[in-house]
Amino acid sequence: MTGNRIGIIWNPTKTDKAALEAAFDRRLVNVENLEVAWYETTPEDAGQMAAQRAIDAGATLIFAAGGDGTIRAVAEHLAVTKSTAEMSIIPLGTGNLLARNLGVPLNNPTAAFNRAFINNPRRIDIGWAEISTAAGHCRHAFVVMAGFGIDAHMITETNDSLKETAGWLAYLESVGRAVSASELVDIRLRLPRRHPEHGKKTKKLRAHTLIIGNCGTLQSGFRLLPDADPSDGELDILVLQARGIWGWLDTLRNVVWDNGIKRVFTRHMSAHSSSTITHRRATEFTIILAEPRIFEIDGDEVGETTRIEVTIQPGAIRVR
Repeated sequence: MTGNRIGIIWNPTKTDKAALEAAFDRRLVNVENLEVAWYETTPEDAGQMAAQRAIDAGATLIFAAGGDGTIRAVAEHLAVTKSTAEMSIIPLGTGNLLARNLGVPLNNPTAAFNRAFINNPRRIDIGWAEISTAAGHCRHAFVVMAGFGIDAHMITETNDSLKETAGWLAYLESVGRAVSASELVDIRLRLPRRHPEHGKKTKKLRAHTLIIGNCGTLQSGFRLLPDADPSDGELDILVLQARGIWGWLDTLRNVVWDNGIKRVFTRHMSAHSSSTITHRRATEFTIILAEPRIFEIDGDEVGETTRIEVTIQPGAIRVR
């Protein structure tokens, strides 16, 4: 790292400062006169203002210790300000999806701190979604995935108390209710003029789930979007159109076999579309829905909307 100042942003609902202090080994930082400042998130500040305070104090490396919401908030602010500060992750949540995709040790602050000082930083992209809700217009960054349908309903349907005790397994309890709540809706997917498929009419789909991925790996190493790479300058789009038992069987075949097991033996294959799944890749696009749907960003619900403008900010932040 360059400079001698580190900022550590931590979510007190996930850990306490004493535990992080015990995990942080100053001997691994080969910097003279090292200064470490601590910034606690609050219900009013998920991490953006804390990140600005760390930047103002001259931090050249900022740690985000918490769940996916804390990680996203800090990454968003670094991207917005185009800060030269590097970011590192101390994953302490139930999903820890960016950490999983970048190979950061999970629920082990000591190992996560150590890894940050051993490895070189990597530039990663940030996705942006602009939506209009009943509360007004908003623009949010996402580092892993955003979308509506089953994934969004799983978030809103999952019991918070169960999440505290069972971790990510709590989401499985809500799958059945999420499927029943995810009704088909007419979707128009509008691609930019420079996209290879722009010459065709705006893509019209009828589906219950649309996922936009900057990263593709979920819990337990499950690769929902096998081609997604947070450093490739593109976003992956997955649209699920399954209806009835045969539709879901085709979806499972596509996700588990064609884009999972089969790829182990045929590594050059790209993500496969079928009658119940559509894959696209783009740097910007517009999603127009015939009816409002709950939209989620990196696991956080941001409200109902019928229109989403999506763009990517390539190489937006440097992550250790």
